[in-house]
Amino acid sequence: MRSIGDAVITTNALGRITWLNPSAERLTGWTMADAQGRLLAQVFHIVNEATREPALNPVDRCLQLGQVVGLANNTLLLSRNGMEYGIEDSAAPIRDDRGRVLGAVLVFHDVTEQRRLSGEMSYRATHDELTGLVNRGEAENRLRGLLNKSQEDGSQHVLMFIDLDQFKLVNDSCGHAAGDLLLQQVSRMLRDLVRGRDTVARLGGDEFAVILEHCDTGQGARVAQKICERMEQYRFVHDGRRFQIGASIGLVPVDRRWVTSAAVMQAADTSCYAAKEAGRNRVHAWFDTDQAMQARQGETQWAGRISQALDDDRLVLWGQRIHDLHPDDSGAAGAHIELLLRLRDTDGSLVSPGAFLPAAERFHLSGRIDRWVLRRALALMASPPVLSKVRTLCVNLSGQSIGDRAFHRQAIELLTPAGPAVCQRLCLEITETAAVTNLADAALFIEQVRALGVRVALDDFGAGASSFGYLKTLGVDLLKIDGQYIRDLNDDPLDEVAVRSFVEVARVVGLRTVAEFVDSQAVLDRVIELGIDCAQGYLLHRPEPIGQLLGLPALDRSPAMAP
Repeated sequence: MRSIGDAVITTNALGRITWLNPSAERLTGWTMADAQGRLLAQVFHIVNEATREPALNPVDRCLQLGQVVGLANNTLLLSRNGMEYGIEDSAAPIRDDRGRVLGAVLVFHDVTEQRRLSGEMSYRATHDELTGLVNRGEAENRLRGLLNKSQEDGSQHVLMFIDLDQFKLVNDSCGHAAGDLLLQQVSRMLRDLVRGRDTVARLGGDEFAVILEHCDTGQGARVAQKICERMEQYRFVHDGRRFQIGASIGLVPVDRRWVTSAAVMQAADTSCYAAKEAGRNRVHAWFDTDQAMQARQGETQWAGRISQALDDDRLVLWGQRIHDLHPDDSGAAGAHIELLLRLRDTDGSLVSPGAFLPAAERFHLSGRIDRWVLRRALALMASPPVLSKVRTLCVNLSGQSIGDRAFHRQAIELLTPAGPAVCQRLCLEITETAAVTNLADAALFIEQVRALGVRVALDDFGAGASSFGYLKTLGVDLLKIDGQYIRDLNDDPLDEVAVRSFVEVARVVGLRTVAEFVDSQAVLDRVIELGIDCAQGYLLHRPEPIGQLLGLPALDRSPAMAP
């Protein structure tokens, strides 16, 4: 037994070592002299390779059951000298002539190299060689598993298809080696943006998939938006040339509605194409084909109606008060108002912005609307009666306008002649997502308008990237905390923690804070306790025509403002 290749250890009936051969000495790191008389567990230290949890001692079970016992799969032997060996073994009882158990013999051998080769083959079969991500086949296997789980327990998951924008330009102009480097950099970026348990896969070419486990569509959409935002900032540099690379993302819920994983994949692919078609570097969430057709037809019709309304001067200004929760003693008079927009239809009815602004965004009409609103706001403030009644007038700007240098020039041309008295009462609201998506353009525009005395608010804060680092880059004056955190402030501890952190950071960097969607007295009380400076919502004031709000009804009878 000393000369056989397998390692052998014998024990007495109490599990104490009586003998071990040279192979066992080499693998355990214990000599015969040191090991003899010790309990097996002191010398034969084994764990599960994946979990590192202690493995069951086969000799103990063998002595207890009086029969041959094998090791569990993926058992790792931790040697006394720090080495680790993958092993396979079995323990058999040693009996006397009468069948009584005198001890046990443990036989084991080193399978480290076999496991390495097997693991390598398995890895190659399930992973993309270039990026190290899961490949298409493995992604489909995991998706099938999650779909089956959804059918069983109703759990929700999310699948994203991601197609890189401008990848072909890099590949064609810089060569395939540069294209490969780009794919590797994007792969690392995607892995950094999801949880460890989520799946990031390369489907082929410049197409990727992300599977978010136990995640609803809303959470998935936020992750997808973060990917778009990160891609917007990312630049691929090769031989001194810089390339901007976007990501078109199709997002699909993985739940009981789907019969097969192939149907989910097809829906994600279709949604990804729709995102690309809608302007690239954006997210398109899946919805039923009939609904999609109706929505697209409706948006197309709205594009014509919006253009006609602009031509006919049928947009209408409304306003909502913003209440100062901690008034100062400066004696400054006037209301804080957010300017809102309505569209007067051809039949005289008013249309809310939620019905037409999405179509305006898709068909690139947002900049034209923003110019209209800014002109009307400045004309409004130029009136002495209005100027005396308004301390702050907030005007919302779209993401398209923030990313449009031509709009920047036009806005500066409108603001400059308005003068300090008007500009110092004006506050431009930019959504966090728009600011982060167009970070360089937003920072430049904010610097230009603040030089004229105009204040800037970061709107819907918390709905996008929520990175406090952007606050230093952007140099804004106010943070408007997104209503999704305010509505359930008293019921959701996570919302309270988020709001508290927003307020503390704003205080450190010298920004005032505004709570949006304050719709109950209990929420208002909590907002005040948290030290938020201002609040707005239906509890405090419901939107109304701007002239009615200011006590100047003649304004609402003017062609541009009548309801």
